[in-house]
Amino acid sequence: MSSVSLQDLGKSYGKIQVVSQVNLEIADGEFVALLGPSGCGKTTCLRMIAGLERSTQGKILIDGETVSSVDEGIFVAPEKRHVGMVFQSYAVWPHMNVFANVAYPLKVASVAKGEIAERVNAVLTMVELGGLEERMPNQLSGGQQQRVALARGLVMKPRVLLLDEPLSNLDAKLRGKMRQDIRRIQQETKTTVVYVTHDQIEATSMSDRMVIMKDGLVVQVGSPGEVKAHPATPFVQDFLSQ
Repeated sequence: MSSVSLQDLGKSYGKIQVVSQVNLEIADGEFVALLGPSGCGKTTCLRMIAGLERSTQGKILIDGETVSSVDEGIFVAPEKRHVGMVFQSYAVWPHMNVFANVAYPLKVASVAKGEIAERVNAVLTMVELGGLEERMPNQLSGGQQQRVALARGLVMKPRVLLLDEPLSNLDAKLRGKMRQDIRRIQQETKTTVVYVTHDQIEATSMSDRMVIMKDGLVVQVGSPGEVKAHPATPFVQDFLSQ
């Protein structure tokens, strides 16, 4: 069974179609990168999976459960989809320390205090922030803040982890380290990941499969090796060579 299934997924704002008839099956434990230039529809797809945007066409299933269907009038709220989300801007709460930031979704879900401590400490160790539980966000580097956001996305043990350009605000050296760490954590936890990026290096070095998008359409799907060796269109060839 697919972990995520997108069926004829579309999104329009009035007469402007930003995503058109996207069909994609993402396997359990797979790392899939949505890759394309700015405005191609990749972030909109991610936000529809998360439930932060309502689709205007098609259907979304997560672990076999329909979470969005325009024809059937189904829309499951974001907090009930069991997905984790990591944003480009980190979205770390400045008034909470590291522990409280990561623990917040567990507290909202009324998880027992002892289990919260256990799960938060485990995930902070995984993202290499052990010992920094009491630090405030303004005492952290950009890379550390992004690790806090990643830990918060993982602490609920989501069905799917969604990452939207998570490394774009980091310098080149930090991006390289974080690429390795995100891939390591994904392989350790066997979490299904959908990763949005415009960076070809990120997509090719991290993903099991790449989904290349242009103008709201999927133009090619395949492993990094397949796509690089056999680009389906001149656009794909040109984009990957940039």
